[in-house]
Amino acid sequence: QPIGALLLEHCRITKEEENVFSISFIEEPERKYCFECDSGEQCQEWIEALKRASYEFMRRSLIFYRNEIQKMTGKDPLEQYGISEEARFQLGTHKQ
Repeated sequence: QPIGALLLEHCRITKEEENVFSISFIEEPERKYCFECDSGEQCQEWIEALKRASYEFMRRSLIFYRNEIQKMTGKDPLEQYGISEEARFQLGTHKQ
């Protein structure tokens, strides 16, 4: 049974050793969790998966692809949904 859950927003994922990584929180740097994997490869897979799972990563990806589509078509792909001016879809305006 799981003993708890971690909200991974505003966290830092760091490789500590070959098969150990840690999760620490930007607003609470003293709060740090270490995880040991069976191998270095498994450790790297966990690190990459956790980084890709964050809201901030997805937001930055959305902004990147939005800009690419806009360059290619000349149109903002979010405009049709009426959300193109929302701050969360602007680079540099999202509070970290």
